[in-house]
Amino acid sequence: MATCASDEWLCNWVLDRTGNQPLANVADWVVGKPSALVGLVVIGLLVRWLLHRVIDRVVRQAEVGMLPDRLSRAVTGGKVAGRVGAALNLGEDAGYTRRVQRAATMGSLLKSIVTGVVFAVIALMFISELGYDIAPLIASAGILGVALGFGAQTLVKDFLSGIFMIFEDQYGVGDVVDLGEASGTIEAVSLRVTRLRDVNGTVWYVRNGEVLRVGNMSQNWARTVLDVTVGYTEDLVKVRQVLEEVAHSLWDDEDFTGQIIEEPEVWGVESLGVEGIVMRVTLKTAPLQQWAIARTMRERVKARFEAEGINLAVAQRVTWQQSAPSAASGEPTEKS
Repeated sequence: MATCASDEWLCNWVLDRTGNQPLANVADWVVGKPSALVGLVVIGLLVRWLLHRVIDRVVRQAEVGMLPDRLSRAVTGGKVAGRVGAALNLGEDAGYTRRVQRAATMGSLLKSIVTGVVFAVIALMFISELGYDIAPLIASAGILGVALGFGAQTLVKDFLSGIFMIFEDQYGVGDVVDLGEASGTIEAVSLRVTRLRDVNGTVWYVRNGEVLRVGNMSQNWARTVLDVTVGYTEDLVKVRQVLEEVAHSLWDDEDFTGQIIEEPEVWGVESLGVEGIVMRVTLKTAPLQQWAIARTMRERVKARFEAEGINLAVAQRVTWQQSAPSAASGEPTEKS
């Protein structure tokens, strides 16, 4: 008959009181083992609850954020400051929603990891408490983990890339990005796949592990770069002055308050090409506003150039045709 082990306190206590080994063993199995198992479950649930509370607190702090508040306090007074503040207010709701989504995703991921680890540890302790040797289980789990790691490398790569993309805020829902093979507006971001829709309406599904570079055209601010080509006979001083006036009229337009966040600049001659001289104008804009600003600028530049008598460069092509020799006289003749 099995004797009481040193760590079986209930069995030893009953044996000391009664001197009956079978009764002590029965008491240990009926009361001691279940009590220990229930205690393990309660401890596991308590640890899981505490860790989830910590994660929830971190998620709430991440949702609030601190950078936008500091920017809002710093942006006070002055025309430029007011425009920057207006631009920030335009994206405040979207930025807050994005922070909430990112924090919620990371919180859900951390909770899943914590739950899995805690219950795995409790399960091993549960089996050990029943008297089974858990060393083979631990060894088997290690071998299984290695096998899964080799067999599902692509899946693991996608998940790890997705975690870092979300954690580093490389892009989010609503951003316009260039992922190499596909570019467009992000519609959904998961741990494994990113879904985006291009300008033609095509939906692209890109595995996160295949994303080697990300060009995000929506973060913080954007820039409209407008190249205007004029003929070589035009007065560049006048052209530059007209471009500055058109750009500043857009800057002063109340309809574009908050969309243009810095005073426009005319950088000057960008290149001397075959078709004409390229003048470059730049405007710093709020995110995703650069294309609308560029379209408006083109309309106003064309109208102002027509009023000022400035001609945009027109592509010209000269065709040379070799004349064929006459069959009768041998003289070259020109084709009609």
